[in-house]
Amino acid sequence: MACPQCGANVAWDPANPSRPFCTARCKTIDLGAWATESYRIPVSDDNDTLDDDPASASEPKDGR
Repeated sequence: MACPQCGANVAWDPANPSRPFCTARCKTIDLGAWATESYRIPVSDDNDTLDDDPASASEPKDGR
């Protein structure tokens, strides 16, 4: 399998304490990226909401 950080080949073996990373260095680099919030899930400004008109959300449902 490939190291998620550098791409080097890694044997998935209990003898490798850094798996799935090739070394402790790659493991630490990845941890640092998580700690600094470098990994993010992309978010799109999607206007798909349950209620397309936010002003109508405050109006009563019975029309009063």
